[in-house]
Amino acid sequence: MSFLFDSFEGWKKHCETKNVSLVQAVVEYEIKQKGRTEEKIWETLGHAWEVMKDAVHTGLEEDMTSRSGMINNGAKKVYNHKQTVLSKEFQNLISRALAAKEVNSCMGRIVAAPTAGASGIMPGVLYTLQEIHHVPDKKILEAMLLAAGIALIMEQKASISGAVGGCQAETGTAAAMGSGAIVYCLGGDTDQIFNAVAITVQCMLGLVCDPVAGLVEIPCVVRNASAAAIANSSAQIAIANVNSVIPVDEVIEAMGEIGASMETRYKETALGGLAATKTGQAISKRVLISDIEILPDEHEA
Repeated sequence: MSFLFDSFEGWKKHCETKNVSLVQAVVEYEIKQKGRTEEKIWETLGHAWEVMKDAVHTGLEEDMTSRSGMINNGAKKVYNHKQTVLSKEFQNLISRALAAKEVNSCMGRIVAAPTAGASGIMPGVLYTLQEIHHVPDKKILEAMLLAAGIALIMEQKASISGAVGGCQAETGTAAAMGSGAIVYCLGGDTDQIFNAVAITVQCMLGLVCDPVAGLVEIPCVVRNASAAAIANSSAQIAIANVNSVIPVDEVIEAMGEIGASMETRYKETALGGLAATKTGQAISKRVLISDIEILPDEHEA
């Protein structure tokens, strides 16, 4: 029987008892619980990685203007700006996360990792990690499997849905996946990987889901960029053997508790937060009127 992903402590104990890696435990889960062959697992992961990279390229090379007008080629502006805040690598990271998420907002092809609303984080993180550290594709695919294991547990203990747990559940989970993947690719051990997850989630706790006009555009796109930055900062902290203090399972349980107690207007309903601001409401009315105007006349349908 394969390991069922319900806790990080259990995942670690299973791997130590069976003398398997964290990644191999996920492979076994996919084979036994999902009925997939190992060959098909790696093939699917390879395809997903190509889609992620394509989303980055598309977002940085093609016109990314959403129908609402809220998204207007922001990724390219960041990528090509002459002034860097920290370094060109940091600028690239941010712009790539923006780019892949803008593709989603403009109805392009992305990988939901773990959701469409958080689809820019893993591509931005992994693309930049590979570029800087020359990580081979096989290691990237292994890191994606590891990230899947992280998401499975977070889904069980809390949620990966903004409608259930707020934006902490979506971008928070994706950032945790990315942070764990970074530490794994750089040779970190199990404790360092799980500390990276815990530290990341600690930084994301309480983040509400308040999409303007009910569209997964603002503030979703920029939150993908900030989450990618948090993933990297948390990985840097964890790989230096800084302990999260609160164990990862307890951190995720806290995330679940916060999500459960969060008011409905902060969970993807567009009734609170930025969506409820004066400008947010004005945009909502404009978008709604625009949608009504483009509907075909019932006599023409």
